[in-house]
Amino acid sequence: MTEVAIAAAEVAQPRRPRVQKSVIAAIGLDICSERYPAGTALPRENDLCGLYGVSRTVIRETLKVLAAKGLVSSRPRVGTVVCAEADWNILDPQVLEWMGPRIEDLDLLGCILETRRTVEPVAAEFAAERATVQEIADLEGAWMRMRDADADGDTEAFTRADVQFHEILLKASHNLVFRQLSAIIHAALIYSLHRSNEVVDRRDEALEVHRQLVEALRLRDRAAARACSHRMLDLAARDLATRDAAPAIRLRAELAETG
Repeated sequence: MTEVAIAAAEVAQPRRPRVQKSVIAAIGLDICSERYPAGTALPRENDLCGLYGVSRTVIRETLKVLAAKGLVSSRPRVGTVVCAEADWNILDPQVLEWMGPRIEDLDLLGCILETRRTVEPVAAEFAAERATVQEIADLEGAWMRMRDADADGDTEAFTRADVQFHEILLKASHNLVFRQLSAIIHAALIYSLHRSNEVVDRRDEALEVHRQLVEALRLRDRAAARACSHRMLDLAARDLATRDAAPAIRLRAELAETG
């Protein structure tokens, strides 16, 4: 190999992961936007190479990643077929991103809220009994970061701290399944909390009930912890309902102004 070829290979090598990621995102987005509908076969490998401008190796690795996310499967004599939406890993952060507006059609926010209503109040009750002093301190630290982010008007930082709060709570339950669930629903929790947090101008109620939950854990009050968790979820449901109603409210206001 010539020195020029070696240099070219060294330059090209670190770019490969970026190329791989961009092709995964491109095909994933095409699947989730129904350019390739469920039940249909993707173009052949050579055709995909031409469509996305990459090698067969990149396409093969891409299809493996998409298969792991539940988007495609390989069938004998048919090729790579797009799976039904029910098989997609909708808790995968990339799949959530690729789905975009279609998330609304699936009522994913409603499904996440139902899951949280089933799990979090019980986890809060367990945490009131089982949380360590350090876990309660960590929970209070997350609440303080929420408070500071709210004071700064930083919705992104508020959501990050909010996610940390709820993940610490699940872990503080000392229930192995709840602990695992914390990692599994991480992306969905970020999505859900961000959507509910972004629609409100003031978060005083949410901050107060989070503070009350920390205090309930400190006092080892299981009933109060459970009640606080239920109240949090009621507020989240209200904020999401406000978000859904916002376009209609804006439209009525615009019509009133023009009328």
